[in-house]
Parts: sequence; structure tokens; C-alpha cells
Amino acid sequence: MSAPEEEFYSEERWQNWLDRLRDEDIDPEDEDSARLLLNLQDDVAIAVAKILKAYDNDAIDDEEALDELTDIREVVLSEPDFEDEDKLMLVDGVQTSLVCVFYSAEQYLADGVADETDVTGYVQAAVEAEQEEDLDRALGLSACAGTRVIDGDDLDMDVLDDVEYGLVTEWVNGLDSLQSALSDPEVIEDDD
Repeated sequence: MSAPEEEFYSEERWQNWLDRLRDEDIDPEDEDSARLLLNLQDDVAIAVAKILKAYDNDAIDDEEALDELTDIREVVLSEPDFEDEDKLMLVDGVQTSLVCVFYSAEQYLADGVADETDVTGYVQAAVEAEQEEDLDRALGLSACAGTRVIDGDDLDMDVLDDVEYGLVTEWVNGLDSLQSALSDPEVIEDDD
């Protein structure tokens, strides 16, 4: 297999988003600010979706796909250089959501689709694990849900309606971005 022509994601692209955040007055209650943060998250999810699609279409093998994911993860999950504590916290929230996107993609590439239950069952089990403070298990179960999403299962966000906000809600929020990216991997322009 030859290397794909396109670059899936770059450090420069991530830095462009961070620069936009740095330059703007961010208020998570404000619709434009919330959209900017969601676009940041969706943009990374789209890159992950493109890697998965390239893998599923045999354009790259599992090793190349895992290398690409590792490269993006290292860029996206590194500590951003922000003076503003509030913005740092907001970026951290996006990064937390994306942790599960990366784990799900890696698990899908390494082990295939988790098949013990459906996507809702995995999310509910992850919520229970978080309530028991078993965060490793909660992340693992969330990633299993993510492999189901990658395989085409529909993630209904209503599953979180009665769930207290926490890590699983953040992770599932990331999976929602991945689901959107897989169904419609349109590039989000980082300079609009």
C-alpha cells in the first residue's frame, strides 16, 4: 500500500484553531463561542473519520491508520499554551471529549467492533462504571460504544438525558461528533 496523498490533520491546523480561541472573547453560554468549540471538536473528529474511511477502503492498512491516529492524538491532546485559565478549561473539555474518539478508533482498528451489546448498552454500562468510580472501565466501555458508532450503529444522545454531567457525558459528546463526521465528513474551515 502506498501512503495516501492527503494529510489527515496537522499541528498547524490545530494551532490555527487555538489561535482563534486565544484571540476571541469566549463565553460558553454564547452561541458563537459554543459553535467555535464544537467546530474545533468536530474538525478533529472529521480527521479521525477520514482515517477510518481510508482504512475501510483499503487505502491505508491498520498500522498506517494507527500511526496517523497517534500523530493527531499527540498534537490534539498536548497541553495548549494559554494564559487564560477559562479558555484552558474549555479546550480541556474538548480534549476530554476527543479522548474517547481516539480510543474508539484505535480499538476499532486493533480489535474490530465490540459485540457484547449495542451502543446504548455500552453507554449505560459506562455510566454505571463512572458512578462506581471505575474510570478506566468507563472509558473502555465508552470506546466499545464508539466502535459500534464507527460500524454504523446510531448513537441516540437521549441515552444521556438523565445522566449527571461527567466524563462519560464528555466522551459520548465526542462520539456524537464522530458519528456526525462519519455520516458527513465535510471539512470545517478554520479560517471563516
